[in-house]
Amino acid sequence: MNIRGTIDRPLTHDPKKQAPMKPFTSEPAGSATPDFTSTGANDSRQNRTREMQLIPEALARAHMHERLHQAEQERRAMRLVTARRMQRRAERASMRARRALAMAVMQ
Repeated sequence: MNIRGTIDRPLTHDPKKQAPMKPFTSEPAGSATPDFTSTGANDSRQNRTREMQLIPEALARAHMHERLHQAEQERRAMRLVTARRMQRRAERASMRARRALAMAVMQ
């Protein structure tokens, strides 16, 4: 099985055995970006650690945690609004019952 490596899962972690970085074909031939030297390419590949590769996952996890927390706060707020509305409705019903009782006692 001959599997080629990717940036996320390199075939080897040894920078000297990895292919050198090539400029994009979309860039013009004399563009302002200089060609990478072998030492610069090796240094940049050595920075490609597992922790750095997991940063987007950690950011996504933190973002989802924040969104779940925010959704839970919104649910609590909605329950509070509903409870207050029901309390006001019960108070109005209680006042109507008191008035009806008072009217019945007065007659």
